[in-house]
Amino acid sequence: MSDPTITQLEPMPEDWERALAVVAHPDDLEYGCAAAVARWTDGGREVSYVLATRGEAGMDTLEPARAAPLREREQRASAAEVGVSTVEFLDHRDGVIEYGIALRRDIAAAIRRHRPELVITLNHRDTWAGVHWNTPDHVAVGRATLDAAADAGNRWIFPELTEQGLEPWNGVRWVAVAGSSSPTHAVDATDGMDRAVRSLLAHRTYIEALTDAEPETYVRDLLTGFAADIAPRFGGRPAVSFELFAR
Repeated sequence: MSDPTITQLEPMPEDWERALAVVAHPDDLEYGCAAAVARWTDGGREVSYVLATRGEAGMDTLEPARAAPLREREQRASAAEVGVSTVEFLDHRDGVIEYGIALRRDIAAAIRRHRPELVITLNHRDTWAGVHWNTPDHVAVGRATLDAAADAGNRWIFPELTEQGLEPWNGVRWVAVAGSSSPTHAVDATDGMDRAVRSLLAHRTYIEALTDAEPETYVRDLLTGFAADIAPRFGGRPAVSFELFAR
């Protein structure tokens, strides 16, 4: 039973067919969001991934030229675990993504290609809950995604996209921010948790470089812990939370 003194999160909207997730790096979606994606694809919805980089600067022990194709392969395998078959990379440089016109244009183009009703991105604020400093890549991509959701529908902002055959798309109804310290909505993670664990485990090379812990134990404890933290605000159910912006 939920605690009436705790502000409860609303269920995420379900009256949509296509979603596009836009993040900076391989594994960004798997740290807490993949259980929601699994639930959505189980329900027959189409979810596509767009990543600004290939995560090539993410491992000190592996130079970027070798890391990039490896992390791309792991990301595609990871996405497949939760029913996502379309994974695209924008080839911005890992660690030095710049917020600006080029990034907004690339994301607007992706939105026009995929024509989603729901766009998903990661925390675009300076910190994680005021405790840990966020990375510039996350901030840049999150902020640019929020802006590009509007850019995609305005034929006069990036007219070159129309010339390339990408017609404006005004169908984005919501942008959902995962990892927000100010969540408003949530998705039950119960049915998707096992696949979410497998999805993050697919990034095994990165995880093994990140921690000395046994990978499956580390991943399962981490993801179930995140979901349990949301449960008191979602009727006692483990969940993935989002800050939802309507358009």
